[in-house]
Amino acid sequence: MQRVEKEIQRLIKEIDYDEVTKLFSMLSGGKRLRAKLILKIAPNHEKAPLLAAIVELIHGASLLHDDVIDESHTRRGVVSVNATEGSKTAVMLGDILYSKAFTELLEFDRAIAKRVASSVTALSMGEIQDVKMAEAFNSDEEKYLNMLYLKTATLIEAAASAAAILCGKDGDTYAIYGRSLGLSFQIIDDILDITSDASTLGKPAMNDFVEGKCTLPYIYLYEALNEDDKKRLQNAHAKKIDESEALWIKNTMQENKSIERSFALAQALSRDAMQAVKDDKELVLILETMIKRSY
Repeated sequence: MQRVEKEIQRLIKEIDYDEVTKLFSMLSGGKRLRAKLILKIAPNHEKAPLLAAIVELIHGASLLHDDVIDESHTRRGVVSVNATEGSKTAVMLGDILYSKAFTELLEFDRAIAKRVASSVTALSMGEIQDVKMAEAFNSDEEKYLNMLYLKTATLIEAAASAAAILCGKDGDTYAIYGRSLGLSFQIIDDILDITSDASTLGKPAMNDFVEGKCTLPYIYLYEALNEDDKKRLQNAHAKKIDESEALWIKNTMQENKSIERSFALAQALSRDAMQAVKDDKELVLILETMIKRSY
């Protein structure tokens, strides 16, 4: 990971613009899940740290744009770039990171470059779907999971499959792992948005619902409610809800086991990922650690 961080810094330095260097230093590195995944799949390949750095630049760019779209003032408990420097600057910084990442992909074989670049198209489509779905209450599980795949899982899928191709392993097998890991990871995040407190999350609890996002626990809750309570849940959607309404949602979720049902799907996806790479203990460990982040 130290080599990955050095590669990231080298790429930023090569842009040769002090303003970009300053702005990039404001970003929180986060878990570096995608980079760690690449290093575990291709631990001995000399180009693995560069591939990991490229993927992290892409991920960083997507988060910059995501914060602008969501008008988020914090990211991982740190003030966001759009909050301090403005949305225009945040968007342009994201564009620079994307462009630099694409330039560096030329160092790799076409199959690797195509998988990573194609994932950026997919995650951008996922972002559009996420915005459109927030315009009205969504109760369609399949529609939501498809959006999650595009917006979140596709880059993890690309990172895993590209790393596998890099070191001569089967890219499609590792794509299954990455896709299932990505979906499971995001579902756990959806659960934590409801069950954790603001200090743990680095943002207000139940923020997804306030922003208009109907995540899996809300979809499962809606399915279980009578008509009057369905209307009540719909009326609370995309609004700042008071403590009594938040407590009603949480208690009703508990009664109808909406969280447990969501967690069961995350577990099933994790099992799919484990089955794909069952002989790789380190990749299985990533899944086991991730699933333990739950409520």
